Amino acid sequence: MAEKYSEASIKVLKGLEPVKQRPGMYTRTENPCHIVQEAIDNASDEALAGFADRIEVILHVDNSVTITDNGRGIPVGIHPEEGIPTVEIVFTRLHAGGKFDKKDGGAYSFSGGLHGVGVSVTNALSRRLEVDVMREGSVHHIAFEGGDVAEPLVKTGSCGRKTGTTLHVYPDPVYFDSPTIPLSELERLLRSKAVLLPKVNVTLTLEKTGEVKSWSYPDGLKGYLAEMLDGVETTIPFFEGEKTSGKSSDFSEGEGAAWVIAWSEEGTVCRESYVNLIPTPAGGTHESGLREGVFHAVKNFVEHHNLLPKGVKLISDDLFGRASFVLSAKVLDPQFQGQTKERLSSREAVKLISSMVSDPFELWLNEHVEYGRKLAELAIKQAQNRLKSAQKVEKKKGSGVAVLPGKLTDCESKDASRTELFLVEGDSAGGSAKMGRDKEFQAILPLRGKVLNTWEQDAARLFANNEIHDIAVAIGVDPHERNAGADLSSLRYSKICIMADADVDGAHIQVLLLTLFFRHFPKLIENGHVYVAQPPLFRIDTHGQGKTKPPRKFYALDEAELSSIEDRLAKEGLKNWSISRFKGLGEMSPEQLWDTTMNPDTRRLMRISVAAEVIEETNSTMNMLMSKHESASRRSWIEEHGNEAEADI
Repeated sequence: MAEKYSEASIKVLKGLEPVKQRPGMYTRTENPCHIVQEAIDNASDEALAGFADRIEVILHVDNSVTITDNGRGIPVGIHPEEGIPTVEIVFTRLHAGGKFDKKDGGAYSFSGGLHGVGVSVTNALSRRLEVDVMREGSVHHIAFEGGDVAEPLVKTGSCGRKTGTTLHVYPDPVYFDSPTIPLSELERLLRSKAVLLPKVNVTLTLEKTGEVKSWSYPDGLKGYLAEMLDGVETTIPFFEGEKTSGKSSDFSEGEGAAWVIAWSEEGTVCRESYVNLIPTPAGGTHESGLREGVFHAVKNFVEHHNLLPKGVKLISDDLFGRASFVLSAKVLDPQFQGQTKERLSSREAVKLISSMVSDPFELWLNEHVEYGRKLAELAIKQAQNRLKSAQKVEKKKGSGVAVLPGKLTDCESKDASRTELFLVEGDSAGGSAKMGRDKEFQAILPLRGKVLNTWEQDAARLFANNEIHDIAVAIGVDPHERNAGADLSSLRYSKICIMADADVDGAHIQVLLLTLFFRHFPKLIENGHVYVAQPPLFRIDTHGQGKTKPPRKFYALDEAELSSIEDRLAKEGLKNWSISRFKGLGEMSPEQLWDTTMNPDTRRLMRISVAAEVIEETNSTMNMLMSKHESASRRSWIEEHGNEAEADI
């Protein structure tokens, strides 16, 4: 191995090669619909910015797709820094686009994210992509094959005052499980654009049949949700609204949301959410804000009218279990979890959406008391069913349980489907976590120092280590082999969250704990019970500017998010703010730890999972990293990958 390792062993991936080698990191690979969506999203951003009122899509017989908009047209001139046509940069460079500049004069105030890998990924995973741009009186054409320029940019004609962009995308089937674009998925995407952009004409032409489909929703979100529910009887009438922030708001001007929500006792629950027109099927902080705002309003209504029976405590799941909704959020600088933008992770979105929804809904409930009472009855009924279910589960456990560790601060709820255990680095952070947690469903187990490396530890000797003994007893599951049957019926918590400092020592503790679970409790990972908390690295404090702009605080996960927040504050016209860096969880107050790392609405938890097809590869990698007998292999691996490390100096 050492003889094969040389300067030539270091490979540098250029251009779009990273996308071609690992397409699943950048897009969904079940079918090409998502790379087509990236092009449609660009057209939608032009419409959202007010520069386009027409989006036309053609699905061709050969499964290629043409997307046309009458927006401003992608710039075709020579880029001042790169020295090549700008349209070429847009399609051949990752992290290049017109949506990074949020300051006054930028191309887009609101757009679907800042990953900067959109249509360049479309190009990388297409066997051919043709671009025609109408701009400044001329029509320009450029074509790509396999991500590279096949036909350089040329002027092909005149267009008068017309503007716009047309893309003809030929997805490369080699990158996808199925080369066919699901018609239902494409129609649903375009239909949602028509709902969210009521002044834009959206059409789909099917070349195979000649059929032309268009969508119109004069009732907006309400009509769309009614169509999805398809006659399901609702408990109360639809509640809809729309609100945006002004100059004197705590949020950036123009941020806000439009929503419609309904409740039903039976039938299918339908939920869709969007951020700047981008679908977010995995939800995120904007949906958490909707839940928080609606729950706050209903809780106040219930308390005001004294409707809550003795011994019953409402939680948001009681109210939202039977809720259907469509939510369209408008966020200045959205941060998404993952390249496919399926989940919003911007913490400020919780407060933004909650503040938009809460007061109008509480006012509506008090204006329609009979509807408020029906909704309260539905939530109380769900709460009572939940409590009965938890009591039944408790009876099955029996009395022969191990004595729980003394340093475990347990939660009140016995419903294992919603309880959480935080394994916290250090007594100091453990104390803050105990004070900041929600004691109803969150338990805390502080850990002293670094746990044992258990990779080569015999399962029979695990409990000789006090820390590991306490962890095992607290979670209620015995160590087990990967291929052997494991009894998870006694699992006491649905989420086991590793919470360590955002530094090198904290990362080491995470690795040691993940080693423990991967090696000796593999079924917990396989069933999605193990998580890693992601505490912020920075806090940003703004100074108050009179009554209209009170002081605010923001938290950033890393330097990239810090830069994004600073750009946002500059956009708002602020000039002075202070930045502090957390050295560890122990520096955070209970309130800060709750807001940033433990609150289900605003925290970021990373679920740990290992795909079945890479179990053996992962096992081999873990053995190389954690085995005492693999020091030579570790040295070679470090030498090979050392240039990829980010030093925190």
